[in-house]
Amino acid sequence: MLMAHPAVLRNLVEQYDSLRILHAENGSADVRQRMDDVAYTLCVSTGTRDIDAALVAARHRLPGARTQDDSVLTA
Repeated sequence: MLMAHPAVLRNLVEQYDSLRILHAENGSADVRQRMDDVAYTLCVSTGTRDIDAALVAARHRLPGARTQDDSVLTA
């Protein structure tokens, strides 16, 4: 699987977080569409199928991520 550059992942995560806040404030269809587009790109970039998993995977690949953090693992 191709891996997105950390700078790209950081940008996508920041965009998604900003759009989520903007959507919560005004709920416009344009913002929701852009949020869906960024979510899709994050999923493709991280090899995941839903935005929650994509955000975890993207943040894990960013510089400074704690690689030994097992908080996303389930028993």
